[in-house]
Amino acid sequence: MKLKKISILIILLLSFAFFASCDSSKKETKKSKPINILWLVTEDMGAYIPPFGDNTVATPNLTRLANEGVIFPNLYSTSGVCAPSRAAIATGMYPSSIGANHMRTTSNTEVTGLPKYEAVPPPEVKMISELLRKEGYYCTNNYKTDYQFKAPLTAWDESSPYAHWKNRDENQPFFAVVNFTETHESGLFEPYGFRQIETRHYQSGERTYKWKQNGLPESKNRIAEEENPVHISKDTKFKVPPYLPDNKVTQRDLWKLYNNIAEMDKQVGAVLKQLEDDGLLENTIIVFYGDHGGPLPREKRLIYDSGLNTPMIVRFPDKIRAGTKDNQLVSFVDFAPTLLSLIGEKPKDYMQGQAILGKYKSEKPRKYIHAAADRFDAETDAIRAVRDHQFKYIRNYMPEKGYYLPITYREKIPTMQELLRLKDEGKLNETQMQWFRTSKPKEELFDCVNDPYELNNLAENPAYENKLKELSSEMDRWLTVINDNPKLPEADLVKKLWNNQDNKPATEEPIVNFDKDKVEILCNTEGASIAYKTNLKAKSWSVYSGPFMLKDNETLWVQAHRIGYKPSKTITIKQTK
Repeated sequence: MKLKKISILIILLLSFAFFASCDSSKKETKKSKPINILWLVTEDMGAYIPPFGDNTVATPNLTRLANEGVIFPNLYSTSGVCAPSRAAIATGMYPSSIGANHMRTTSNTEVTGLPKYEAVPPPEVKMISELLRKEGYYCTNNYKTDYQFKAPLTAWDESSPYAHWKNRDENQPFFAVVNFTETHESGLFEPYGFRQIETRHYQSGERTYKWKQNGLPESKNRIAEEENPVHISKDTKFKVPPYLPDNKVTQRDLWKLYNNIAEMDKQVGAVLKQLEDDGLLENTIIVFYGDHGGPLPREKRLIYDSGLNTPMIVRFPDKIRAGTKDNQLVSFVDFAPTLLSLIGEKPKDYMQGQAILGKYKSEKPRKYIHAAADRFDAETDAIRAVRDHQFKYIRNYMPEKGYYLPITYREKIPTMQELLRLKDEGKLNETQMQWFRTSKPKEELFDCVNDPYELNNLAENPAYENKLKELSSEMDRWLTVINDNPKLPEADLVKKLWNNQDNKPATEEPIVNFDKDKVEILCNTEGASIAYKTNLKAKSWSVYSGPFMLKDNETLWVQAHRIGYKPSKTITIKQTK
């Protein structure tokens, strides 16, 4: 049965925040009125929007944001897929340094034969949102929680479809992340339509907002295509990258891709209008970015630029640096240290990225970005990459394996099905067949400026010998510094994360001590975050940072949780004299 068309006005959500600021270091430090930070995060999207030179479809809200802000064309994910990338954003650490590099760590166990496990960062590592909460920020996240580990209760004040900056104390600064799923690769599946599970209403003050929650791309949860908003003519002739066939199937998928971008832009506009209506626009740093590159075959999951590069726009209060471009290289591991820098806090020593803005902006711009690819669903490979402003070096640790991995989920995309059909019929050209080569060279080198689709391997060309050596040495340095062993079997990785034990480590129960009216909470698990409540109905768990007062006969709920470990049981204690 067809579902009726539903207006998509997201006017509420936000989720994960990030960074940006002006050149003046004085304006990047803490102000008397702390700055708010709003992250607008889309999925599976390369630089397919007008501010970055692609005028295929109009995006009025993102274009306005770019006109009033700064565009960053050289942002690169640490992986071509979402969950490892989100781990880097949340921690400021490379996924392959903390066991977050395999997509995903809790699924496909029937194929891998591995237990479900989580990434285990060093004990001092906290989610960036928890660090902001300790600095007084109200932190909200909408919808996405896929970090390759379970977020502790201390991570967010709110993490749900209903999370909203309006729920904070009036004068409290906020860090909010809103995730938009319209551009996800599943938006190319057939039957085409915008995914929907249910419609909810969110009450805030005098207004009720309708929120369309996105869900799995099952046909029963889809709105009929003819009832969808059409933002771009189906007769549009799209430019097709040379690694894909230019036919009706690919053209239709490109129409879906751009139509989804336009729908996402509409929802971005709804959130921005909410911010503006609340009088918060000029006291908020707004950051728009994607979680990695595009959704088409030979894009997502790969470490070519088509899988790593994603657009970023930063709008500062009072439109500082409006309409400008910042060409510095930026990695996802830079988000966490930059976020701290923007609120005047020094980045943590364990963070592997560097601040690109704010009080603690690095004096040396990045010279390289780094990326990795490992297991995707049921298929395992091991690839590492390093890129400077022009060249990318790729090292294949499983050269005996072909380039193409038969990912079942990706094969739901009609263009992927078409590629496989034409391959079997011998109708792909030499460029399109590159992806289906049955083995790989150990090293590859690409000139990403003159060969943007990374089709011409220069590794054997003597003219580029010095560049090959430079980037190879940089990769060796990087792997050593972050303690990444690409040859380590995943089973051995799990043993390493679990300290050679057979079972997932568990966080010890917290210890609660009373000294008159003061409460002190301890945990013998190194690095455990401690969350507590004195009102079980409260939306947020407080982050324990030191002894506090507890009223007589007041009940205390406490849980301890180190990232990657099982959380402790929640203990309940009542204060009595």
